[in-house]
Amino acid sequence: MSDQNEPTAPEALQRIIDSARRLGVQVDESAALQWLTAMAAMQDHEITVDETSGVYGLNMVMLDFSPTDLEHFKRIGKIVEFDDEPGVVETALALSGSAAQSKIQTYPGDADYFERVNIIAPTREEATRICARIMREKALSSLKGPDYQLIEVKFGSYPDDCMRDGAKRSKGSPISWGPSEIEAGQIEVETLEGQPATVTWDDVAHEPGWCKLDWVVADSTRGQLANASNMLDVTWEAPDGKIVPLDGYLDPYFQEVYLQAESVPIFTKLSKQVSGDALDHYVKQLEGEILKYLKSPKNYGKVAKRMYNIFRLTGRYHEAVFLRELFDEPTTILYQVWSLIQTLDDWLTAGAGIEKSTVIEQCDKLILAVIDVLEGAEETEIVRHLLRLRSALEGQQSGEAMNASVTASRAEVINIVNNFFYEKLSAVPEITAYMDSIYPSEQE
Repeated sequence: MSDQNEPTAPEALQRIIDSARRLGVQVDESAALQWLTAMAAMQDHEITVDETSGVYGLNMVMLDFSPTDLEHFKRIGKIVEFDDEPGVVETALALSGSAAQSKIQTYPGDADYFERVNIIAPTREEATRICARIMREKALSSLKGPDYQLIEVKFGSYPDDCMRDGAKRSKGSPISWGPSEIEAGQIEVETLEGQPATVTWDDVAHEPGWCKLDWVVADSTRGQLANASNMLDVTWEAPDGKIVPLDGYLDPYFQEVYLQAESVPIFTKLSKQVSGDALDHYVKQLEGEILKYLKSPKNYGKVAKRMYNIFRLTGRYHEAVFLRELFDEPTTILYQVWSLIQTLDDWLTAGAGIEKSTVIEQCDKLILAVIDVLEGAEETEIVRHLLRLRSALEGQQSGEAMNASVTASRAEVINIVNNFFYEKLSAVPEITAYMDSIYPSEQE
């Protein structure tokens, strides 16, 4: 029996709309109702194919995808994707993150990709060798081009506790490889006793673990640099047809838009292996990320995005509607600040191959975009902080420790963006209660 005090669906929607209006968030009531109706009518885990573009994905994911920038993302996909090897390696490349939610993300962040890589081999050992080979070959073949630069690769885990660049690395934690280390095929570390030691690519190949590649790419569509990443889900297909994920877990398909219609058979084969409790696992994983971003350093923009994915998957559609509208707001151009901060941090990484002028140019374009979109005190404040950051960058050199001025200005810019998202999220009681259930505010 339902609680008599519990609001009806129309009342719940109206309450969300009223909260949005109080915050100055524009709500398209017709579009919100249309989305709610579509979500209510969906069959669980049904795959939808866009016959025109050939892309496909989970029905609710496809509701958020717009093909407007599809050719742009396919061009970047050519940089990040792995090649098939007939009878040995078969792949299915997808967009994920904000790129897969382009219908609601008016000002998306980075170009995030996800790729299923199925390796057909007689033994697991051979599959891991193939995985190690194709990852290193991919990294080496895409180190640098006219419009991209490889930043790092995640591959393997530290075999023992050690020290690297003055910081302790725990046994079993993922290894980040820079371009020069990938070329050398090894990383120089020290034992906890201070003795020199070497970790080689081949040493860690038997347990690939977290496999991810990151590039900085010139985004010609938006006239800025963007981080492009490819997260891999690598599986081994044994001679008996059994499919085993090399990291121990087969990722579900709750957030991806697959780019190539010809990969449907591969996707279908792998998706049949997804665990029945995959949704619960996925939600717990997202809640773990929310917990991380609610703690210091906070990132309420990333909290909002992850809550949206949880809400739409778990039937909390009215809260999801609010977040859809929030990310379609002009003011969410502030989310682009995170792309600027990522570019800045990549530039500060030795060997990142990014010119200072490029970072300053991206800052200038963001300032102009903010002026164009925002108005009043909100515009004045963010522009003032961005100008201060731009000025501080003049005295900073790539590869050097972040100077005090850049550190302070960077923190100010991040703080103002966090305040914007926090104000919007905390004004909706249902969303506040959810955040408190993950990380109670009294812990702060």
